[in-house]
Amino acid sequence: MGSFLYGWQTRLFGLSLDEVTFSRRGFHEGATVARHRLEQSGRTFLQGYHAALEKDDLKTLNLRLSSMDLEFRGFAFEGAAMGLALLDSLTPWRKNRWQAFVRGPGAAHMYMVHVGVGWVIARLPWLRRQIERPLERLDPLLRWLAIDGYGFHEGYFHWPRYVRDQAISDRLTGYARRAFDQGLGRSLWFVEGADVGRIPATIETFDSTRHADLWSGVGLACAYAGGIDRAAVELLRTAAGEFLPQLAQGAAFAAKARQKAGNPVPHTELACQVFCNMSANEAASITDAALENLPPDHLEPSYEVWRRRIQAQFLAEKVIA
Repeated sequence: MGSFLYGWQTRLFGLSLDEVTFSRRGFHEGATVARHRLEQSGRTFLQGYHAALEKDDLKTLNLRLSSMDLEFRGFAFEGAAMGLALLDSLTPWRKNRWQAFVRGPGAAHMYMVHVGVGWVIARLPWLRRQIERPLERLDPLLRWLAIDGYGFHEGYFHWPRYVRDQAISDRLTGYARRAFDQGLGRSLWFVEGADVGRIPATIETFDSTRHADLWSGVGLACAYAGGIDRAAVELLRTAAGEFLPQLAQGAAFAAKARQKAGNPVPHTELACQVFCNMSANEAASITDAALENLPPDHLEPSYEVWRRRIQAQFLAEKVIA
């Protein structure tokens, strides 16, 4: 019965690897190197997602995920988190798969694992109708990453509506709209093919109140996913202008995610050197220091206080001219 159930779920909810090709999505192709890297990121995500749908035994799942290329492994864990959260939503008699994953093999990838929940929110309409409910079971600080993941999904799979037409979901209110834009900013890295000329131009078409969060997402995607050389990274820094603190904060988040997961890569180091004027490890340490004595949610989420502290620290240390 179990194998039949998982087979049914895979057939119903599985996604073709073609879904993450630039040609299928209609993305700007940009440079070949960047396109290949970003398509590989998407494929690895789907491999992790399908692995979770096919077998939710955590020991077996962890073995499969850990066999994937270290550089892209975080995407596999994000995809697996989506798969497990989806199974939890479809089987009300057993809703602890995701929780067990984030406490176990997914702990080192906890940032990516929270983002993966956002893909489920995007694909199950009943979760969007009461969007606070799926957030209740997540880490109180990192739960906003699920809304970030929701924003990324909508930009990635529905970019004509959310990037070109700049739609805003009427299901989102308050800070959730900002977290959504942080994920939408990450999606621009893919939609625009990591083209550092097109990305700033696209951001400029949005209402100015959304620019800061979009730039933060771009910084995270550039530092985590990569795909461009130093000259292009430096051009992006210049283009960010007044939003360089947000760009740097996004890069610092990427540095911390990779440090915690033990999968450092040269392009994260490069982005931190250019955006933050420091190493990836030093940027990650700023995110840690900003967590000290973090107040509970009040007028604004503690998550946003954390982000602003990181941005302010870069300015205070004069690493951002």
